Parts: sequence; C-alpha cells; structure tokens
Amino acid sequence: MTAETAETAASRNLATCHICCKLASAELHHCPRCGSAMHLRKSDSIQRTLALLFTACLLYIPANLYPIMITEQLGKAEGSTILGGVVLLIHHGSIPIALVIFLFSVMVPIGKLMSMFYLVWTVERHSKLSPRQRTVMYQVTEFVGKWSMVDVFVVAILVALVHLGGLLEIKPGIAALSFAGVVIVTMIAAESFDARLIWDNMEEENSDDTTS
Repeated sequence: MTAETAETAASRNLATCHICCKLASAELHHCPRCGSAMHLRKSDSIQRTLALLFTACLLYIPANLYPIMITEQLGKAEGSTILGGVVLLIHHGSIPIALVIFLFSVMVPIGKLMSMFYLVWTVERHSKLSPRQRTVMYQVTEFVGKWSMVDVFVVAILVALVHLGGLLEIKPGIAALSFAGVVIVTMIAAESFDARLIWDNMEEENSDDTTS
C-alpha cells in the first residue's frame, strides 16, 4: 500500500459498527443495519486505558503478597501465595495444575500488562513500527487475557474437590479476590484501547511524508 492510498475510514468520514461491522457515514449516530451506537473513535481511549492498567498493577501487588489459597492439614492451616501455591502443588504431585496456575497467574498477567503499556506508549509516541504487527500483538493480548481466569477456576475446583478424608482441605485466600480484580480490570483495559489509533498514526506519518 502506497502513501497516497494509505487512508483510514475516519479520514473519509466513515465509521464502522462494532456489532455488525457495517461501514457507514460518521454523521450517523446509529448503525443503519443493527441500530447500535456508532462513533469514529473511542473517547479518551488512551487515558482510560492507562488508568485501568495502573489500577491492575496496584491490584496485582496484594494478589502476590497475600495468600491465594489456605491449606489446612491435620488441623494446621498454612497460607500460600501464588508462587507458594505452585510449589505446594508440585510437592503434592499436581504438576500440570501447578504449571497452569504459574502460566496464567504470573506469566499471562505480566505479559498482558507489558503489552498494553507498550501499545499505549507507541500510540502516544507516534511510533513508526509496523502497525500490522502491533495490531496482531493487540489481538493476541486481548485473546489470551480472556483465559487469565483459568487459575481462579482451578482454585475453586481444588476447594470443592480436595477433601482427602478430612486430612487436607484447601480454601481460597484474599489474594484470589485481588487476582480476579486484576483479570477483570485488564480485560476492560484491553476493550477500552482503540487499536484504530495505531493506524491513525500511520496515516499522519504518510501525510507528513507527502507534504515534505
């Protein structure tokens, strides 16, 4: 695609419906096909996304400092953090569950936060990096983030199933609630980020090149 033809729908006064993907005039407030609200760009997308990302970072601190599950064995209760729970599950031979919790409790949240901060930074800095690659990064981040709640379900399943003759019992800790908040807030942050801003920057750069 050349600089002369690299145009966004917004530059042609067109908007896309988020429900049925119909392209229509930006002057319309509702989609002519499904009746949903239409807008060129999400209002205050960057500001709202940053606010949600910082909130997720704050929630992630107690999610790691406080116990995510409490193990009671022979009348003795012991709290385990996320990493402590992983070690405990490995000790009891539940290596697959430990890997799932480590992946979705540690790697996925950190990776998603870093990716979202990076995308916001590139938009704010009008980065010249490939818009297509950044769009793929956003799509992958949004998709993977929706599976971050898997480990919360794992803890819930453990609470329901792990009753070994009354000798071992697992209860959810306060960190489980904090981590659920991290997952929910990061999902909202991904939804509030308008990936079309990446392509707006590309169009601005192309217009600058043609006028210079």
